[in-house]
Amino acid sequence: MTTNTVKKRLVILTYLLPLFSYSIFAQKIDTDNLLKEALHDVNVEKNYSAGLKKTKLGIKLAPDYLDFYLLTGRIYQLTQKRDSASYYFNYVIDKNPKYEEAFLYLINLNIEDQKYSEAEITVNQALQNYPENKNFRYKKLAIYQLKKDEQKEQDYLKNLELQYPNDPEIKQRIFIIETKNNSERIGVNYSYTAFDRKNYGPWHLGSLQYIRQRNWGSLIGRLSYANRFASGESVIDGIQYELESYIFTGKKSYSYLDAAYSEKTVFPKLKLGYSYFQNFSKGWEADLGLRYVKTSDSDFTTAVIGLGKYIGSYWINLKSFIQNTDNTVYPAFTLTTRYYFDTQFDYLTLIAGYGSSPDDRSTFGQYENRVSLNSYRIGGGYFKLINNNYLTGLQLTVNNQEYAPDLKQNEIEIALMFQYKF
Repeated sequence: MTTNTVKKRLVILTYLLPLFSYSIFAQKIDTDNLLKEALHDVNVEKNYSAGLKKTKLGIKLAPDYLDFYLLTGRIYQLTQKRDSASYYFNYVIDKNPKYEEAFLYLINLNIEDQKYSEAEITVNQALQNYPENKNFRYKKLAIYQLKKDEQKEQDYLKNLELQYPNDPEIKQRIFIIETKNNSERIGVNYSYTAFDRKNYGPWHLGSLQYIRQRNWGSLIGRLSYANRFASGESVIDGIQYELESYIFTGKKSYSYLDAAYSEKTVFPKLKLGYSYFQNFSKGWEADLGLRYVKTSDSDFTTAVIGLGKYIGSYWINLKSFIQNTDNTVYPAFTLTTRYYFDTQFDYLTLIAGYGSSPDDRSTFGQYENRVSLNSYRIGGGYFKLINNNYLTGLQLTVNNQEYAPDLKQNEIEIALMFQYKF
């Protein structure tokens, strides 16, 4: 080859290379614009057929441009061509497992088709590539919930709790699942109330209870005995029979029912109660209910409204009781705060309240006399599960009670609880 020939070819290449580079650049620009147009067709115009034509053209022009495959799969998913959608999502993942959207679309597709085992395999693969992705972890939790595998769900929730200790929804769900665990409990409660009023008290209240906990809820049978003293002698005593139940009415709702009866005036003759509880996102819970109390002389109906919130390991609940007697409204409020440790049975609690309500067990027999009088109380307690079988608790409450207009007394109550779980 002569020197002149070489020079001629170099001159030709000098002209052709810029043209060739421009052609490649122009193609890149065209495919990017093509993808944008396809996305506009799908997301804005909802014109899936037009979008599909553009993605298929993009695959021909740039076969390594995986965004076209991803959008093609999405179009097939939106148009209910599910097998084709699965093929394209899997193709993207096989070519590049760093496509987060491909995992998400494929997991959702498998869940929609109730292919929970395939969805679990995909979410595990996604977590290998995105171990810190909280969304994928919640997808895995959702799969266990849809499969109704509460044991796996509970185990996985415990794992999530370690990673996200301040997530209120995790705490809320753990509490609900633990409440569903099959168990039997038998136990005793005892409270001693002392008064700073001369020749008045003390009060004794004891109860024996059996608790049957199942997947549908729980049933509690309770036998209570009260004995009240004055001037060193027993002045009134009696027994109360009570049946209580919590029934799950949905994944995020449950109901509370209560009925109690006594022939002795140390307790109300009849008490009936109902509340409906609904859980919401971010750890919120609300309840609405009624209480009915019948004494030997009169009866009372009380509306109950409550609002609760999980904040990390804390549970805070404000409950209000609205009572109408002789055309006068007498409100009562109870603020309860708990700090949970390992299980629903391990916690510290602080309680503050105003007024008397039909849910105050220790003063229940005097509800008729106290409902219209002022009272302010504060208390705290510690409850612990030992060796997974023994439940213990200690609570101290101080109540500044008006027992007659402008006359007040201080009441100090010590309550003990012991249960055996089997």
